Amino acid sequence: MSIFEELESEVRSYSRGWPVVFDRAQGSWLYREDGKPYLDFFAGAGALNYGHNNPALKQALIDYLQRDGVTHALDMFTAAKRDFLETFKEKILGPRELDYKIVFPGPGGANAVEAALKLARKVTGKEAVINFTNAFHGMTLGALSVTGNSMKRGGAGVPLVHATPMPYDQYFDGAFPDFLYFEKLLEDSGSGLNEPAAVIVEGVQGEGGINAARLEWLRGLDDLCKRHDILLILDDVQMGCGRTGPFFSFEDAGIKPDMICLSKSIGGYGIPMALTLIKPELDVWEPGEHNGTFRGISPAFVTAAEALRVYWSDDELEKSTTAKGERVAEAFAGLIKRYPEANLVAKGRGLARGMEFADGKLAGAVCKEAFDRGLLMETSGPDGEVMKLLPPLTLTDDELGTGLSIIDESVAAVL
Repeated sequence: MSIFEELESEVRSYSRGWPVVFDRAQGSWLYREDGKPYLDFFAGAGALNYGHNNPALKQALIDYLQRDGVTHALDMFTAAKRDFLETFKEKILGPRELDYKIVFPGPGGANAVEAALKLARKVTGKEAVINFTNAFHGMTLGALSVTGNSMKRGGAGVPLVHATPMPYDQYFDGAFPDFLYFEKLLEDSGSGLNEPAAVIVEGVQGEGGINAARLEWLRGLDDLCKRHDILLILDDVQMGCGRTGPFFSFEDAGIKPDMICLSKSIGGYGIPMALTLIKPELDVWEPGEHNGTFRGISPAFVTAAEALRVYWSDDELEKSTTAKGERVAEAFAGLIKRYPEANLVAKGRGLARGMEFADGKLAGAVCKEAFDRGLLMETSGPDGEVMKLLPPLTLTDDELGTGLSIIDESVAAVL
């Protein structure tokens, strides 16, 4: 591994917790060069909801490449883009009675967030944006300005302005009514709060610690934004595409945000792709006003469309994800009961699950024990205090059982 240490920047992170060279991947498994398997409960930070090298998506991609389908097309019309748009409308927007225009902002989640922030300011003529404690929206300057983590914000090297954090759901453990502080500032002409163009929020905070907003809290936020004429941006980059059960993390709340940010698993196969969905009346861009060289990676359109056809033509994946999530919750409840002195806290929704420990050293130690036993997991939260599970949604019941057994052994080894 010396070439990595010699040439790759010190900014690398995941490879430090998993210091091996991977060579092959299939389904829920990654394989080391010597063939040792690792059960993947990280799934590319949520970019591989349908697993590694999904056979149906792989075949669609191979067929497209073998016929010399267009790979790079800027924002030109292509057959692959048309197929994706038609399929997204048929499988996702139509059944949910959602009316959005689609912006292709660039290949990553931060691109989707930057486009939403930029458009909100253009539409409203206002500069300020409201974000939430422990939020994570990306590593570019605009996305960092609405991110909570101090270490990541510190890397910007310049002041991060025009954003004001508010308490996320249960930040004060229910000690105060929802939005008491936020709405008081909005209504008080002496508060000093700049009138916001938009609010940006995650339905479940992934990097922030697997903090799942209650559905009634999301509905309350939507209502507050409507009453104060504030645009609502829902960042579903990590928690969309079925991660919490439904395709969108906010579906069960019954809201329809003004903008939705998607990336990670929207491409289906791990190929970079991002979307910013915007209500039609917000589509006030001038041609070319927001662009980028890699807005239309056609192989991603191919695998994205195929994923929608295979997994979102019915509700089987949603039901499976919900059931598997409940199984994880039961296993975590068992750990909490077994180690009452550890003050463990189970968190999450669907197959975005976390276990909060007293500090980051314990959570990190559990993840290391799991790695030594052949399971890949990561930590999240402001101090890395949450053991985070993001397995492929397509993992089998046996694979889930294997993973939960390893977690059980790893927690026991640490506690």
